[in-house]
Amino acid sequence: MITQHSFNRRNRIIWSFVLPGMMLLSACGSSFNTVSAQPEIDLTKQFQDALLTATYGVPAPTATPAPPTETPVPTVDPNITPPPLPEVYRSQFLKPVDIPRTYISDTCTYLKNRWDPNKSAPGTIVMPIMFHGIAQETAAKENDITSTNFKILMKSLNELGFQAINMKQFVDFMYDNAKIPNRSVLLIVDDRHYAQYFDQNFKPYYDKWGWPVINAWISFKDNTQDLIQDQRNLVAAGYVDYQAHGVVHNIPIGNNSTDEYIKSEIVGSKESMQRDIGVTPIAYIWPGGGFSKRGAEIAREAGYKAGFTTNPRSPVMYNWIPQADEVDLQRPGYAPEGPAGDPMMTLPRFWDTDAYYRLDEVRLTGKEAAAAAEQSKASELAYYDIVCKAKTGEIPTLAAQ
Repeated sequence: MITQHSFNRRNRIIWSFVLPGMMLLSACGSSFNTVSAQPEIDLTKQFQDALLTATYGVPAPTATPAPPTETPVPTVDPNITPPPLPEVYRSQFLKPVDIPRTYISDTCTYLKNRWDPNKSAPGTIVMPIMFHGIAQETAAKENDITSTNFKILMKSLNELGFQAINMKQFVDFMYDNAKIPNRSVLLIVDDRHYAQYFDQNFKPYYDKWGWPVINAWISFKDNTQDLIQDQRNLVAAGYVDYQAHGVVHNIPIGNNSTDEYIKSEIVGSKESMQRDIGVTPIAYIWPGGGFSKRGAEIAREAGYKAGFTTNPRSPVMYNWIPQADEVDLQRPGYAPEGPAGDPMMTLPRFWDTDAYYRLDEVRLTGKEAAAAAEQSKASELAYYDIVCKAKTGEIPTLAAQ
């Protein structure tokens, strides 16, 4: 029970703390109002502490700020062994000398692109097809396809789920696995043609399905102004994509070609196209299918991102280009691409007269590759988590559509 004596004693103790604090406030108030750099003293807090100490013998609790924490940096546990990556997928349709080549040097970048759900799914495949002339009745030249067979080919491509893409889409896919149709086709027309050729044969498919066509343009020095103006009109029309096909054209580049000649064909073609039709090519279509290691190097120096042969070995996929290091005696016309040392500059192309008969092979190659990827998905993702995530980050999730 609190007596009058104890109550008075308690009040004397309280005021012994309060009065000095009030005198301090009166004496120093003006200096704290004028010197903003001085720290403010919470006299209310002092008063509360004095009151609680006098009454209960304990001061008011003071919160202790938590020390700042750093974001943990993911580290690789040295005791965890990453699973081995699978062998490069090999299609059942490849010939014994054909080797599926990869060209993305950084494994972590490749795996991140491969399993990014916003990019092309594993098994996405591209079939480059080469066209020359399209004869109305019977093929007038050895390399021509008849109009009837051309229409059958285009109809079959559509029915099997293929869609045509342009060269930029192709390059973005091959380098970064950018999103393209799961079954894509490049329609590449070699040589020089007037607008009528494209309007008659390819524009109906652009109007119907939105399919672009690629013109491998020969930059002959004697191209007429009428022909050049025709190409400018096609560029403006928007459905013809122009890429380089040499200047002299009829002397293929080989191992014995001089640097001067190679540059005149590769760099000269690019400069002519920029001047005459206002486009900058990103792909070089090797005239006559002739290429070399030095040719590939000069093409790279000139800024080209892709080069196409006339070897119809196989379709291609992201980080997957079948090539050969030696001559195949069963196909002696196929020049080995391996010695050139640059898969992206020595890509395959199917001949138009043969493409129809290989559609199932192309389609099944994509299906096989997708199934193989699914089987290896868990181990590839585990490898990525252990080896790559700290360096290249999380694999993105599917973006909202």
